[in-house]
Amino acid sequence: MSERKVRVRFAPSPTGPLHIGGVRTALYNYLFARQNGGELVFRIEDTDSTRFVPGAEEYIIEAFRWLGIGFDEGVSFGGNHGPYRQSERRDIYKKYVGLLLEEGKAYVAFDTPEELNCKREQVQNFQYDARTRGEMRNSLTLGEEETRRLIEAGEQYVVRFKINPGEEIHVDDIIRGDVKVMSDILDDKVLYKSADELPTYHLANIVDDHLMEITHVIRGEEWLPSAPLHVLLYRAFGWEDTMPRFAHLPLLLKPDGKGKLSKRDGDRLGFPVFPLEWHAEDGTVSSGYRESGYLPAAVVNFLALLGWNPGTDQEILSMEELIAQFDLTKCSKSGAKFDYVKGQWFNREYLQATPDAELAPEFDAILRQNGIQAPIERVEAVVGMMKMKKINFVKELWPLCDFFFIAPTEYSSDDKFVRKNWKEGAADDMRQLAGLLENLADFSVESQREAVDAWAEQTGKKPWNAWRVCLIGAGKGPDMYELAAFLGKDETLRRMHAAIAALGE
Repeated sequence: MSERKVRVRFAPSPTGPLHIGGVRTALYNYLFARQNGGELVFRIEDTDSTRFVPGAEEYIIEAFRWLGIGFDEGVSFGGNHGPYRQSERRDIYKKYVGLLLEEGKAYVAFDTPEELNCKREQVQNFQYDARTRGEMRNSLTLGEEETRRLIEAGEQYVVRFKINPGEEIHVDDIIRGDVKVMSDILDDKVLYKSADELPTYHLANIVDDHLMEITHVIRGEEWLPSAPLHVLLYRAFGWEDTMPRFAHLPLLLKPDGKGKLSKRDGDRLGFPVFPLEWHAEDGTVSSGYRESGYLPAAVVNFLALLGWNPGTDQEILSMEELIAQFDLTKCSKSGAKFDYVKGQWFNREYLQATPDAELAPEFDAILRQNGIQAPIERVEAVVGMMKMKKINFVKELWPLCDFFFIAPTEYSSDDKFVRKNWKEGAADDMRQLAGLLENLADFSVESQREAVDAWAEQTGKKPWNAWRVCLIGAGKGPDMYELAAFLGKDETLRRMHAAIAALGE
């Protein structure tokens, strides 16, 4: 195994939007592949044609493109192990189903859904296995000739895997160690259905992983109960020597209560569970991390630490650092609470570290929605002054800094800040300050600060809060010298005189 080139895969089903748990699985596969100089394969598991949703495949690819999680081969990426859609591999699966049937390791079953339901009603906890298969309508009980006749007559059938009881099965799991299961608890799983001439997940993924030379299968914990069956299938095909190592990841859990994270949790608590916004065929729209204002690097960092940590207190990790430090053996065996508030914190940290020029276009779009058109340089300047405030998203900037573009028109006496800082003498102080500013040839931050600080020290005045009332009309905003420099001398003086006129002595 160690001599083989590391190859992992992510194989979603195109049944709708990609859940954030699936994104984490893909991320862990990506980190593992990159750390080991390996390859990541993108495969589409679309054997269940009844659940196919148009646009889902394109959605998944776009989500990973936005997140910066790249694939080396697969659907839309090319490669030498295709086709990469399971629906295009029917003949391949038929061949391997035939091999199992020829060697007596699988059998044909004609039981109808009605017959199976009847059996379940008759037998408590009914399971189609070594104890019951002799009572059912299959090739083991009907014989070769009758089986052939029914198939030729067009009767629908399934192919079941023949599991022998009394065998101890070992699953070598990187996270969970040696998982032991007795074959007695397994049923004879359906591997193939004649109705659509497609295999079930169990057969298809084994055949595909083998033919695509997958060395490690990193997937969600929900597949752990199926792992013993998959081990038996590898044995049945004689592929035990090249069987991939397994790693079953812990589930993402609800932020509150018990159970697996669901879309309903996101709807209830107000956070996305999909990477991109999803428009369903019925017209409903589900929120996405991209459209909600999250930065892709923040989402990646947040997800990476849900169920794994580097063993240090470091929380902010670039993709390069994640690749270097990722270790499957340090993944938790228990589920990870989905702390969406922590996800917002990660976004704030990344937002503050992002260059102003990269954030400016998003804020510019928000300004335009509010009827404001400004040169991009001024938009960038506002972002630079305000992004260090306690905001999680760029969209939160507008209510905090509308005053950069819109002068106050009302100075409410009900506003505690205005009432506290516009006292007797404030109007006269502002007239003096306005005169001082008017005479400045250089209106830069440094020039203002030097002149106003000197005047304040000489006179013993503290004009800054009253000045803030003039320029903003409320107790918010950046450093006053930065704000005045941004507004320019004319607009600064205009706002000061307007406030003096409105508020009076």
